[in-house]
Amino acid sequence: MSPSRFSLKRQLLLWLLLPQVVLWLAGAVFSYRLAGRYANEAVDATLLQATRSLARQVKPMGNGLLIDFPRAAQDVLEADPSDKLLYTVSSPPGQFILGNRNLPSPPAMPASPPLGQAQFYDGEIESDGARAVSPVRVAALYLQFGENPRAQQTMLVQVARSSANRELLARRLLIDTMLPLSVLIVLMSMIVWAGVGAGLAPIARLRRLVEGRKPNDLRPIELDAAPQELRSLAQAINDLLEAVSHNVEAQRRFISDAAHQLRTPLAGLKSQSELALAEAPPGPLTMRLARVHEGASRSAHLVNQLLALARTEPESLQRQTPVRFDLGRLAREVTAELVPRALQQNVDLGYDGPDSDPECTSPSQLDDRHGAGSETDDADGAPGRPVAVVGIPLLLREALVNLIDNALRYAGRGARVTVQVHEAGDHAELVVTDNGPGVPEALREQVFERFFRATHEGNGCGLGLAIVKEIVERHGGRIGLSTARPRGLRVSIQLPIAA
Repeated sequence: MSPSRFSLKRQLLLWLLLPQVVLWLAGAVFSYRLAGRYANEAVDATLLQATRSLARQVKPMGNGLLIDFPRAAQDVLEADPSDKLLYTVSSPPGQFILGNRNLPSPPAMPASPPLGQAQFYDGEIESDGARAVSPVRVAALYLQFGENPRAQQTMLVQVARSSANRELLARRLLIDTMLPLSVLIVLMSMIVWAGVGAGLAPIARLRRLVEGRKPNDLRPIELDAAPQELRSLAQAINDLLEAVSHNVEAQRRFISDAAHQLRTPLAGLKSQSELALAEAPPGPLTMRLARVHEGASRSAHLVNQLLALARTEPESLQRQTPVRFDLGRLAREVTAELVPRALQQNVDLGYDGPDSDPECTSPSQLDDRHGAGSETDDADGAPGRPVAVVGIPLLLREALVNLIDNALRYAGRGARVTVQVHEAGDHAELVVTDNGPGVPEALREQVFERFFRATHEGNGCGLGLAIVKEIVERHGGRIGLSTARPRGLRVSIQLPIAA
């Protein structure tokens, strides 16, 4: 598997824990063999003692043997049925005299066997009617007897013991050895796991710092408490962010300067085309002048939108101070300013919301007599409850102007557009509703992208809703589109209520 498919934490744990597991298995094998060796030594010691004791019970007498092996001694050897001692006495070796005939012979019967030195070997003995065999450990001792030194005879004494108890002893030694070692391995693995997690924590913090940023947030990354390697990485990222920031700032400055420079000539072109249209007689020239005027109007609108977009950038926002003001009064003021344009397009534009709050900072001084279509006063003429928010009035005015402008452009002649302001829990809600064709549900997310147009009708440039979204998000709010009832589009902006 490719290393790129592993996480860094997984690779570190693999390289740290896998050797521990291998060493633990190697230690288990080594401990088992060591326990088996010690168990063999213990068993061999008991077999040697039993062999010498049995040999002492066989006493030479003349040229024969006196076997002084009472029944009580045999019962002692065979007392434990699960671990009884088996014995055989043969003279010459291989010629059975006493004991069990089934004991295995030594691996090799030497011509001159070592006398008085015990030999130990493993073998098998038949049991249960010769249907099963059991492993045994055997000790063999060669002795000589006879009164004539020249005619000495050889006697073989064998004592065997089942290997089951030896295996049990080896397993117990293994368990007693490996159990504390396993506990240590587990504790060490937990320490390694925690250590790797703590060592990689700065990487997770760096990831969160980068993931939690918006695409236009190019501030340097602060990671002073990180290890040297991560500080070097953060510095490299900061250098890259600084270079990108310079490039973005240069492009933004170019757009702003170009928009400012184009604003005056486009306004002049628009005015001259209007005068030419008013004075020119009907004909092909008038149609061309109308197209020139339409292009100049659209270009002027695009320049204004680009300037508004530049004002929503973070650098521009840092130079503006948020204030507490009445959102209802701002909405009423903007609605009143756009009523003449709505009348020209035969659109019914109205405002429905609370009146202004005397304690809030006013976006501008609005004469209550300009409240076209206002339905904010109670029956007795008392003002309604104000909706106070904290923000930059100029930008929120720009957002509302864009929303009403879109409604006037695309709702169509004879449509109805309503601006509403009210409280919705801990948020202030600004709603612009029209009964026009609306926006298809599949395009409601795309319309917030820059230069995206849901329709080719009108002379829009696809920046209005993008500007509104930027402004709303800068104020910690959210914007959404929904279908108005019975038809049309409902644009809702939610902003936090001022404390």
